[in-house]
Amino acid sequence: MGKRRGFTLIELLVVIAIIALLMSILMPALTRVKKQARTVACMGQIKQWGLYFSMYAEDYDGRFMEGFTAQPNANRWVKAMGRYHKWQQDLLCCPNATKEWVDEYGNSTGLEGTYLGSTSAWGYMRPNNWDRSMKGSYGINGYCNNVQPGREPHSRPADVFYRGPTVSGTSYAPLFLAALRYNGWPLPSDTPPANDGDHWDDNNQMGRYCIDRHDAFINCLFLDYSARKVGLKELWTLKWHKNFNTAGVWTKAGGVIGSDWPDWMRRFKDY
Repeated sequence: MGKRRGFTLIELLVVIAIIALLMSILMPALTRVKKQARTVACMGQIKQWGLYFSMYAEDYDGRFMEGFTAQPNANRWVKAMGRYHKWQQDLLCCPNATKEWVDEYGNSTGLEGTYLGSTSAWGYMRPNNWDRSMKGSYGINGYCNNVQPGREPHSRPADVFYRGPTVSGTSYAPLFLAALRYNGWPLPSDTPPANDGDHWDDNNQMGRYCIDRHDAFINCLFLDYSARKVGLKELWTLKWHKNFNTAGVWTKAGGVIGSDWPDWMRRFKDY
């Protein structure tokens, strides 16, 4: 009788061990590649929004939408640019942040107010006159809105609003970026979040944008319609409104030191 050919038990164990070793080496690399792909996809969407904002401003005499203080309460960017983005849900969400904190039926998913800012999306929401319920993980810089006189949000001075793209310093002024809510009005004195995504309140609105979406960075569209990655600590150096102090207390120029930042942000690059 001829000998039957095959693997011995020891040979099979060796092969399995080699496969397991290769998987342990390759999996982190594959994870990094997936994250990089989502970051690139997010940047592509941000640039697409630059086209939408540009088209809107051209159609409305160089001005942007009024924002959430408009009457009726329907001129937020989601509704105002609906005919440009065609209510495509995917365009409103960064691929790294698609889990909504309220479902389509108004039920909480348990994410609102937790430390999951990098993976959560605002909504679902459907204010007056929206065509459909939407969720999103981007937000406008509220100082770019062309708000109605006397209805400036949070008592911000009327003369600090950009209202449109035809102003100076547009390459340093954020227009549209990663956010926990669809808008915000940061101040130079806003304190950084104690944890990633832990607050978005009216007193610290920089926290709506200071979220670890892309390994210490977020993607940002500027008022000149350019787009790039922005470091989380860099947020305090951007020109959020016309009189924003870009050398405030949370910048290197303003004297901040590494130990001043919350633990989760200390390893990030200083600006």
